[in-house]
Amino acid sequence: YGRREGVTAGFAPLFSDLPIVAVTLLILARLQNAPTVMAAISLIGAAFITVLAVESSRAKPLASPGANDAPPRSLLKAVALNFLNPHVYLFWAAVGAPAILRGAASGWAAPAAFLTGFYSCLVGSKVSVAILVARTRGVLGGQGYVLVLRGLGVALLILAGLLLHDGLTRLGFVWS
Repeated sequence: YGRREGVTAGFAPLFSDLPIVAVTLLILARLQNAPTVMAAISLIGAAFITVLAVESSRAKPLASPGANDAPPRSLLKAVALNFLNPHVYLFWAAVGAPAILRGAASGWAAPAAFLTGFYSCLVGSKVSVAILVARTRGVLGGQGYVLVLRGLGVALLILAGLLLHDGLTRLGFVWS
């Protein structure tokens, strides 16, 4: 539907994530002093991020987008998609909320910085991709796309390693 609808859809996490983040933080804040539970969450987060990394490493060039005559309703569709996407819940339960709670132990500056940086990058990247796609529709099928996703897969593996270390440390297998 073009750049405008793509940019609009990029703002969906600002509308859909608030209730997900709030509920996840309330639940995990009560479990924060249960090292085994928090270790399990870190280990599940490491496994989840590893799956995403493997998916990124198997990226293939994109197919050409087709035309569609239906009314866009991009923001509504994107918000609904976020609410129905299990990855949002998994991320906040296994990665995002534990990171916020760890940072909150030293005050609210770290969680505020995390959320500001996270949503700036998330929305900014979605908006940037929408603009880039609108400008370069014919170029997206190339090998550059595949290489970028594979590089991001490596970054995800590093994050998975950090979560694995955190989980094992909480269980007493690794010392900080």
